[in-house]
This record gives sequence, structure tokens and C-alpha cells, in this order.
Amino acid sequence: MFYRVLRISAVFGAFLGLAATAFGQQIQGPVRITLDQAVQLALAHNHALLAARTTIAQSRDAEVTANLRPNPTLGLDYIGLPLRPSQFNWDNIDQTTEFDAGISYLFERGKKRQNRLQAARDQTSVTVSTVSDNERTLTFNVATAFTNVLLAESTLDFAQQDLKSFQNTINISESQYKAGAISEGDFLKIKLQLLQFQTDVTAAILAKQQALVSLRQLLGFESVPLDYDVAGTLEYQKVPYNVEDLQLMALKDRPDLRAAQQGVTAAQSAYKLQRAEGKVDVTGTIDYTHISNQDTTSFYVNLPLAIFNRNQGQIAQARDAILQAQETEHEASEQVMSDVQSAFESLRTNEQTLQIYESGYLGESKESVDISEYAYKRGAASLLDFLDAERSYRDTQLAYRQQLASYMLALEQLREAVGTRNLP
Repeated sequence: MFYRVLRISAVFGAFLGLAATAFGQQIQGPVRITLDQAVQLALAHNHALLAARTTIAQSRDAEVTANLRPNPTLGLDYIGLPLRPSQFNWDNIDQTTEFDAGISYLFERGKKRQNRLQAARDQTSVTVSTVSDNERTLTFNVATAFTNVLLAESTLDFAQQDLKSFQNTINISESQYKAGAISEGDFLKIKLQLLQFQTDVTAAILAKQQALVSLRQLLGFESVPLDYDVAGTLEYQKVPYNVEDLQLMALKDRPDLRAAQQGVTAAQSAYKLQRAEGKVDVTGTIDYTHISNQDTTSFYVNLPLAIFNRNQGQIAQARDAILQAQETEHEASEQVMSDVQSAFESLRTNEQTLQIYESGYLGESKESVDISEYAYKRGAASLLDFLDAERSYRDTQLAYRQQLASYMLALEQLREAVGTRNLP
């Protein structure tokens, strides 16, 4: 029984050791993030966006200030206070000095406070939409940087595969050279061609690292570790919408257009506020006075005469600002329509070019290099023909990957133009 327990304990301990090893390897592995995760990290950690979001809090703080009532004013005075110590007695002070105490308050007319608050709230709405537009722009920049990483990664994978394949060709050519099937000159030409494939790999490694650094800056350096990586591939996604549907979606979802529309409302609120500011305010004062053993109360009302200054300039300026805001809204609406159409045409053009590659050129370039390699290894084709076919295949593959990335970037540009990532 004792030995059985030992065996079970040993098996269980080994299992825990393997699990701990696997878990440790998982912890030590690089962090890989998807595009959606990258966008969420950027929205949560990008410092430029975090700085922009503080403007919302500042605008709401301004609402508090706008809603404040005027402070009352307390006035105190003592007239006829004696300077000689011998005169400091209650009877003398009570009979010969004057003491006044009063409170005054400014009564705002024209609903100034209510109009100030509404204008501040409307400005907060504009600020919120402006920050949302900053988020839209940041999302596009993150998607663009992420796609650049995917392109660099795809280019690196192809360069490594191409290097491995060509290394195999060199090994075969070396065997042919030793067997006397090819000349030393042809073998050296093939061997020198290896330099191009090796530099392709090093250039692709550098491009990927630089793309990762650019993406990390958008995400926030503290949000991901130094050795992070991305998860995803270059892929084609068809957009099942026409340009009219996309423009309607943009008119509803674009935060910059919403900010322009809210700007009209804010301008109208500012106009109402300036009209209210043209109403004169009333100052009421109540005083208590003690003089010559007499206690009295006084009431005062101060009302400015609006003869010259009726806030005419500010009212006219606010009225003109409404026209400016309306024109800005029209311009923003036209900009939205133009952005969507331009992005849609770019996407369609890239899609057509991508389909040209996929219609047969990719397969033909691969078939061409395979035939040339087969023929060269058997002496039925020249070295020049083989190297030319290899170069054409490499150029076609790199151009296809670049075109696929261009299509994905055009799709992200369309998403930015519409104002939503739900495409498709």
C-alpha cells in the first residue's frame, strides 16, 4: 500500500512538473495581439487620446461654473470712531458714531444662468464628438500600422522560404559541379545569387521590427512588452455594400459630422446667451444703520440704463457664428460623402488589381519557376533562364503581397470614411 501511494505521488508530481513547464513556456512566450485587441489597447493607453479625453472633463467643469449664481456682497462701515482713548465709552460711541451693515445681491435677468448652462452643455456635446473623431482617426492609424506589420511578416516568411528553396538549389548545383555536369562559372553565378535572398531576409526582419515599433507607439509603450508580436494574416474581405449605402451609414455614424451638427446647436445657444446678456441686471441692497442712538433700515435698487451698451456687437457676432456653423456643417456633410466615394473607388480598384493576380499570374509564375528549375537541373535549360524565372516568381509574389496589403489598407480607409469598423 505504501509503495502504491509512492507511485501515485510520483506520477502526480511528474504531471505537475510537466504542467508547470508548459505553463512556464506559455508565460515566457511572446505576447501576440489581434487587430481588435490592438485597437482596444490604443483606445485605452494612447497618451494623445487620453490627453484629448481630458477636454471632456474640462468642458463638464465649465458647466459647473456656468451654473453658478452671483455671490452676495457684504458691506460694513463705521463712521465717526473716536481716536482719543478718553472718548472710548459706550455713551459717546452710541450718540456720536455711525455704523452701517448691508447685503447686496445681483439679480440676473433674461435667464442668463440657464442660458449659460445650456451653452456649456452644448459645447460639451461638441467636445465629446470631437474626441470620438480622434478615436476614429486613431483606430485607422492603428489598423494601418497593424497591416504594415502583417505585410512585413508575410514578406519575411516568403523571403525565408525562398532562401531555403534556393539554398537547396545551390546544394544540388554543387553536386552537379563536382560531378562535372555544370561549369565552375555557372556554379559561382548561382552561389552569388544567394546574396540577394539573404539580404531580402535581413531587410524583411528590419521592416517588421520597425513596423512593430511604430504600432507600439500608437498602442502605448507600457501596454505591450518589448517582444510582442501580432496575430493575423493578409487576407481578402469582400464588402457587400454599394457606395450609396455606405454614404448613408457615414452620415449617421461619422463623429466629425455629428460634431459639426452639434456646433450649430452650440452656436444657437451662444446666440441666446448673448441676447440674455443684453438684458440689464438689477442690484438690490438692504442696509442696517445705527446713528445717533437711532436704528434704521434702508433699501436700494440699482438698475443700469441700457442707452448705449445693449450688447449689440456680441449679439451680432453670435448671429453670424450661427451662419458659420451651418456652413461648416454643410462642408462636413459634403466631406463625408466625398471621403466615402473616394475610399470606395480606391477599394474597388485595389480589388480589381488583386483579382488580376489571383486569376492566374500567381500560379503561372510558380509553374514557370518549377519548370525552369526542373529543366535546368537536367541540363535542358540555361542558367540565365532559370535565374530569370526565379526573379520573376519572386517579384510576382512580393507584388501580390503588397497588393493584398494595399487592399486591406483601402478597406481600413473605407471604414474610417464611414465611421465604423463593422464592414463587413
